Amino acid sequence: MGDILSQSEIDDILRQLTEGGPETDNLEDGASDKKVKVFDFKRPSKFAKDQLKTLNIIHDNYARLVTNYLTAYLRTLVRVDVIAVDALPYGDFSNSLTNPDVMAIIDFSPLSGSVILEMSPTIAFCCIDRILGGRGAMMQEIREFTEIESALLERTIAHLLSHYRTAWENVIEITPRLEKTETNPQFAQIISPNEMVALVTFNIKVSEAEGMMNICIPYMVVEPIMSRLTTKYWYSLIEKEPIANAKEMLEHKLENTYIPVRGVLGSSNITVAELLELSVGDVLPLDRGVCEEVDVYVGELRKFKARPGVMRKKAALKVTQVHLKEEG
Repeated sequence: MGDILSQSEIDDILRQLTEGGPETDNLEDGASDKKVKVFDFKRPSKFAKDQLKTLNIIHDNYARLVTNYLTAYLRTLVRVDVIAVDALPYGDFSNSLTNPDVMAIIDFSPLSGSVILEMSPTIAFCCIDRILGGRGAMMQEIREFTEIESALLERTIAHLLSHYRTAWENVIEITPRLEKTETNPQFAQIISPNEMVALVTFNIKVSEAEGMMNICIPYMVVEPIMSRLTTKYWYSLIEKEPIANAKEMLEHKLENTYIPVRGVLGSSNITVAELLELSVGDVLPLDRGVCEEVDVYVGELRKFKARPGVMRKKAALKVTQVHLKEEG
């Protein structure tokens, strides 16, 4: 019967609960250490943190490619940076858009479904102004796009998609294709508002204009390759592929590289007056004899000695000596 409390012990416990004793303080401290994570069963997140991180890496590479392309294409300084990669319902994204807006619906073959590239009208008008020779000034009032402006914008987006294919090549070989562009977000409902998407937000600065660009990737589109959207898979490909294929790729590129080869028969010094008086049939004496070997240059480097001649009714050079050292 040792587990039965006496009346005095019961009174002490009640007093501690009422007045707040050391034991109750310890209980409260222990309860406050617990971390509670809020989970909304109506809007479950289907993207893991590691998958969002991988998407961030992919689009960081894409931002660098787009920066280089737009800087050359628009002939002005362009800066593109990834601000955030978030998972949210499609309805939250579509409700945040304005009208008019630039929304490009992109076929994501070989994956089934479409993604959306949304661009701020401020950036779109600035790009069009630069293409047409303007300074890229900001529009004072946003208006609808003309047919010519829409055509120029679609061509620019098509070029951006070619770089998007490069950004994804370590995960999957995609062939993104522009299906259509919309200026009203109501006509770009590609999925249910409750479906989860990964939203990649970029900040773009072109000349005097600055605005946002978003790429909306539905979960159902990338679901077949979710196992590849991990940093472990990404870095394993980066480490292995160059080692295995570097030699073959380098040899292939070198074999298909064109370089100029020229033979210098000799040289001669004349005055500008003599140059102006030259006519057909005039003879210039060179500093090299007829039977002497000529220098052969590969690019700007002297690499061979050769004898001039004719082969199959064409002027030719027969190599007689190789310069092992690169001589200027």
